[in-house]
Amino acid sequence: PVQFVLLLFRFPISEATHSYHALSVEEQCLITLCFYACGTFYQVIGDNMGVRKATVSNVVKAMSVALGSLINQFVSFPKDDQTAQTKHKFFQMGNMPSTIGAIDCTRAYPSTLHSINIQLVGNADFIITNCVVKWPGSVHDARILRESALYRELQSHRPNGIVLGDRAYPLLPWLMTPFPVANTPEQARFNSSHCKTRCAIERLNGVLKRRFACLNYLRVQPKVACNIILACIVLHNIATRCHVPLDDNCDGPEPDVEPEQPPMFLPNEGHTGHAIRDAIVRNYF
Repeated sequence: PVQFVLLLFRFPISEATHSYHALSVEEQCLITLCFYACGTFYQVIGDNMGVRKATVSNVVKAMSVALGSLINQFVSFPKDDQTAQTKHKFFQMGNMPSTIGAIDCTRAYPSTLHSINIQLVGNADFIITNCVVKWPGSVHDARILRESALYRELQSHRPNGIVLGDRAYPLLPWLMTPFPVANTPEQARFNSSHCKTRCAIERLNGVLKRRFACLNYLRVQPKVACNIILACIVLHNIATRCHVPLDDNCDGPEPDVEPEQPPMFLPNEGHTGHAIRDAIVRNYF
């Protein structure tokens, strides 16, 4: 994967310099990857790599912008011809039919005063298929979804499948949430299947933060933090597709479970979603 990343950058980034000589792309990549993986101070990385703290800062900023600009190349929602395999893998996880993705938000902390609420949609292979990285941590998950391009696209062009979300999200024709209270055995089985399948996105969040420790606490301004997060998402998908293990001494990541938010519904929202969820219960559970 490091060689693959290097192939994406065949030109030097002029902002990053050491003494009077521009750092090579290889050196810039290594400095940036070290920061992403360790999440330590710029000064520590600079001492280890033999460059100044300011140089590390410039390198990380420039490389993060460059990597983040590739987000649409490496992050894409599954097309119709890709959904069959996605549905099969999700079904194997928890017996939930027609699932093409799971959605959740996770937070990154650029400082003790601010956080960024990151919306992620992922598949059963822990590939990120959609992301929104711009909202402060105080914004409700449902609002981030409603303001997103993904919401507008799936509302106007209903996908061939469903996305799973927790109770903070609205119940929509393409977005299934669990029953608040399971009143029948069938509804209880639906909720159990929903939970087992949707766990994929919580595990994905855990993988992302385990792979890139910098996301646990970013000592940078929010705008810079957003660029770093986008870059880590790109690299995560590259690493996952290349089957790069997290850690030779690690059995697996712990799920990253955010506290569940209270629902936030709009008037007349969810009527069609209720009918579709009831149909899934009747036909499968």
